[in-house]
Amino acid sequence: MTSPQEDRQRFTRRALLIGGVKAALFAGLGARMYQLQVLKGERYQMLADDNRVNVQFLAPRRGVILDRFGRPLALNRRTYRVLITPEAAKDLDAALDKLHAIVPIAPEERERILRQAGRNAKFVAVTTHEHLEWEAIARVSAHMPTLPGVDVVEISQRIYPEAAASAHPIGYVGPVAKEELTGAPVLSLPDLRIGKAGVERAHDLALRGVAAQSKVEVNAVGRVVRELERDPGASGETLVSTIDARLQQFVQNRMGEDTGGAVVMDVETGDVLALASNPSYDPNIFTQGLDEAAWTALSTDPAAPLNNKAIAGQYAPGSTFKMMVALAALETGVITPRKAFHCNGVHKLGAGRFHCWRRGGHGWVALHDAIAQSCDVFFYEISRKVGIDKIAEMSRRFGFGAPTGIDLPSESSGLMPTKDWKRARYKQAWHIGETLIAGIGQGFVLATPLQLAVMTARLANGGLAVEPRVLRMQGDAELATQAPRMDVAASHLAAIRDAMRGVMTDYEGTARKAQIPDRALRMGGKTGTSQVRRITREERRRGVIKNEDLPRKERDHSLFVGYAPLDRPRYACAVVVEHGGSGSQVAAPMARDILLEAQTRRSADWLKGAANDGARAEAPSHAPDAGSRLFRRRG
Repeated sequence: MTSPQEDRQRFTRRALLIGGVKAALFAGLGARMYQLQVLKGERYQMLADDNRVNVQFLAPRRGVILDRFGRPLALNRRTYRVLITPEAAKDLDAALDKLHAIVPIAPEERERILRQAGRNAKFVAVTTHEHLEWEAIARVSAHMPTLPGVDVVEISQRIYPEAAASAHPIGYVGPVAKEELTGAPVLSLPDLRIGKAGVERAHDLALRGVAAQSKVEVNAVGRVVRELERDPGASGETLVSTIDARLQQFVQNRMGEDTGGAVVMDVETGDVLALASNPSYDPNIFTQGLDEAAWTALSTDPAAPLNNKAIAGQYAPGSTFKMMVALAALETGVITPRKAFHCNGVHKLGAGRFHCWRRGGHGWVALHDAIAQSCDVFFYEISRKVGIDKIAEMSRRFGFGAPTGIDLPSESSGLMPTKDWKRARYKQAWHIGETLIAGIGQGFVLATPLQLAVMTARLANGGLAVEPRVLRMQGDAELATQAPRMDVAASHLAAIRDAMRGVMTDYEGTARKAQIPDRALRMGGKTGTSQVRRITREERRRGVIKNEDLPRKERDHSLFVGYAPLDRPRYACAVVVEHGGSGSQVAAPMARDILLEAQTRRSADWLKGAANDGARAEAPSHAPDAGSRLFRRRG
């Protein structure tokens, strides 16, 4: 049994121990409070403000795209969206019933609305309708007092006035895909649309603009209390393209039911005036909402309407390639313009026989007649002497074998083979017979319609290495371009142009029947017919098989390249008609109509139409100089 004195001592020790622990705890708490409030006060105040203040991004207004005369190709239209806030509606099902009586809601859409409302906070609005016309919005607005929780907001919808005619050069916009997210907050906005093809995609950042920012104060559950600050952002820039909307429409219509591609270029500037691919599609369907069935039908269509064949389609150029072989032969000294070879209809190489398109041959032909009459044997002879590597070297100067650099996405490079290329690709040596086939634009050689147009422009302008472009102005800035002169003899280019004139004007010229009647507007050109199948010896023995008697997929491609007018070239054109047959019968008349249309347009009519459409677009109009050389007729 302990004494009272020992009990008091034990209590005192325990009290002191407890007091010490409390003092230590209070000291630690004080130190922690000092650290939080004094040493790190600013940091935690900032974190608290971040929890209290949210930054909301608002999709910017997308810039418009105009044609070279101010006619709208892509613009924004005011449209409307209906929202419903479950918290304000109280009985969401009843509110949807009332709204359905005014503007119908499909059963699947109602399920989506209820599902989304169940996932979100009650104060978060849910979209019920989008892209409603004014009549429907007027009905909703008139019944707003009886529609609790329903609100109408104005939104912007992208529209394309030229529809299918401009789809491939201009492209379209769509929602941001998962793989396109870069971490930029604006890309997460549900209203944001970005470029998916054409100019819309190539110049998306300039068109997109800068998103507006709104700083708002929120409470603990995320409800907006008030707006603190707003940055208005900036609308996207206005882009003026090189496309001539009316010529583009004409070219697209002229192709009719034929599939393929066609390009019209200014030979002095490289401006692409028309770039058509057929079949096309209406880009407006992407901004109005495209269901899965419609997308599947469009993307699996065997005619490939989504493929821009003018820049991505790769075809054997056929006889349109013969100018490159001729230039290589002239430069290497293999021929002169007067050097002639005899064509008896077949060229023999060992046991191989390489046929001319004309049975019985052309007789003695030099450069002019060889191009004008498209003699295959002449080009078998000179290509064998020149060699594939020299042919490839010359061809690359004129745009073959690599992308042209046009400011559009998804351009194909074509193919210009060499000995090294085949060795690297197939681990095999190059054969002389392959050179002969390449000499008439067949075999491994592939080109896009745009590459053929670039080649033609460089031939027609006297050797300026113009590069194609579809953008003329960005905002108020004129995008100037200056082409360097190519290292090709002027006399050789003149000889080639003279032969291309002969294609259209000589008695035996392959496209004589397709010449423009007006002498002031006449054109030079070159026909091409490229095989998609090999003609067997048995078929040759039995005689010529008519192209129209073959299944469509086995018919020849029809090609033509040309420039106009003859005396002072300004326009270059390339046309490829898939499985169209004879180049002189199908592609040449089409190119004639296109070049005639390009030359005979009336600037006054265009400017009047462009001004009217520009006013409707609510976008700035960039009209051309009244003295624009584009419209002058050459005499």
